[in-house]
Amino acid sequence: MTEPARTRSSWLSSPPAMVAVGWFCAALAASALGAFRTPPGDPPVALALAAGVPPLTVLVLAVRSSRFRAWARSLDLRFLTLLQTWRVAGLAFLALAAVDALPAGFALPAGLGDVAIGLTAPLVAAFVVDRANRTFVVWTALGIADLILAVTLGVLYSASPAGLLRADLDTGLMSTLPMSLVPAFGVPITLVAHLLSLIRLSGR
Repeated sequence: MTEPARTRSSWLSSPPAMVAVGWFCAALAASALGAFRTPPGDPPVALALAAGVPPLTVLVLAVRSSRFRAWARSLDLRFLTLLQTWRVAGLAFLALAAVDALPAGFALPAGLGDVAIGLTAPLVAAFVVDRANRTFVVWTALGIADLILAVTLGVLYSASPAGLLRADLDTGLMSTLPMSLVPAFGVPITLVAHLLSLIRLSGR
């Protein structure tokens, strides 16, 4: 078995992978129980915690735990990059905006950004990763910025007190299944993959 294959096998059977599966199951269960539905006028606290806790945990561990950094630096950077391919599912945002199910001001930037990162991920994995140069850092930064922009716009177009851009249509759909899995699982896990990539890169 080659080194990248061993790394992927180790990753898939590792406690962090089990944590990711557990997080998905928890997000799915919470969504099914309506835990992420927010009454109009209330802040989306549950969704904010679901989206923010995993990446913040990784940042804290990266700063405070040498063991965690060593583990992250053992991961296959190409594998972490290819994980971003799933973001082509951002096409769903464009489709929902087209039928007026989501505000275009939120769905178009979020969807187009995700699709761009998802489509370029295989190219970056094939031609950029081995060089581990500035291009990879820029691409990763753009991927992180897209996620932060999507979350920010989601809040600004929500029915919460922070919904300053909301008009007749809000982002309430993002608090119910299946779309609630995007902010509750997809966004944090994708952001974690980006952060792990940067930690891995710092080890070179």
